Amino acid sequence: MLAAVLYGKEHVRVERVAVPEIDKGDVLVRVRVALTCGTDVKVFRRGYHARMIVPPALFGHELAGDIVAVGKYVEDFHPGMRIVAANSAPCGHCFYCRKGQENLCEDLLFNNGAYAEYIRIPSRIVQRNMYEIPAHLSYQDAALSEPLACVLKGLEDTNVRPGDNVVVIGQGPIGLMFVKLAKVYGARVIALGRRTSQLDRALSMGADDALLNTGGEDVQRQVRALTNGYGADIVIEAVGQPETWELSVKLVRRGGTVNFFGGCPNDTRVNLETSLLHYSEISCVASFHHTPAYIQKALDIVTKGHITARDFVNKQEPLDNLLDVMKHLMSHNGHMKTAIIP
Repeated sequence: MLAAVLYGKEHVRVERVAVPEIDKGDVLVRVRVALTCGTDVKVFRRGYHARMIVPPALFGHELAGDIVAVGKYVEDFHPGMRIVAANSAPCGHCFYCRKGQENLCEDLLFNNGAYAEYIRIPSRIVQRNMYEIPAHLSYQDAALSEPLACVLKGLEDTNVRPGDNVVVIGQGPIGLMFVKLAKVYGARVIALGRRTSQLDRALSMGADDALLNTGGEDVQRQVRALTNGYGADIVIEAVGQPETWELSVKLVRRGGTVNFFGGCPNDTRVNLETSLLHYSEISCVASFHHTPAYIQKALDIVTKGHITARDFVNKQEPLDNLLDVMKHLMSHNGHMKTAIIP
């Protein structure tokens, strides 16, 4: 089969590899669509991901497709079934799983290889984090479940409530999902982005206001002006840069919450004003990944039509063009998703 293999920093090759063999509890899926992801772009740029992938390795993780073969112990799935599979599954019995923090599982199993004609879904994911796609739902819509589950967890970690003023920094696909979903939750959303094209997209997603992120005191004044002088109830950083982590704390009101959602490069340090955090009782959280419960909830939201692929996917490309797609996304930070069709 044709598959994308990550070899290192900005080094991906689409080449012929063996179709994966499946064990007794696995399934083999023909990939109908694999969506590009900001995390994949970071992995391509850096050549690795500390938790998810170590090269050389098959690449890609947002997918939907058709089951073509099942192991003899698989009971609830069969060939011909349309499925969406998450890219991970927790063990269910370690310290963190018993605490209800399955995203921090000590043996969190990751699965890569979505940019390929076929992918093996390992037994644990089959059992804990793979789902049939409802008949009316497209493959592209279903494949949004994985990134949307991360956004869902981020919103719920901040306890967003109707009427809250929510600032979202970063208007890439994940930031736009935060904008769209925060509106579903009844929040008032202020979008911050680096380019007017990003802000136009945020407004089309329902953002109440959209501001150019100049990074200075001017943007702080604008946010305060839009929130009756107080600052945002919640600020979500969806960029993953130290300067926007630091800006987040300056935009939130006293007693508000900041979610450092965007992951910065390894060994990054930030400077935060301790007196501001302490005397203003600012809550700082950081949301990582998702859990099976959030994948199910995300799939339900997509099934109901609250989030659709047409909002986030703006073109299709064949698998052979993946390297060009990754280079384009790397040079156009915040660009929309591309659907890779093997």
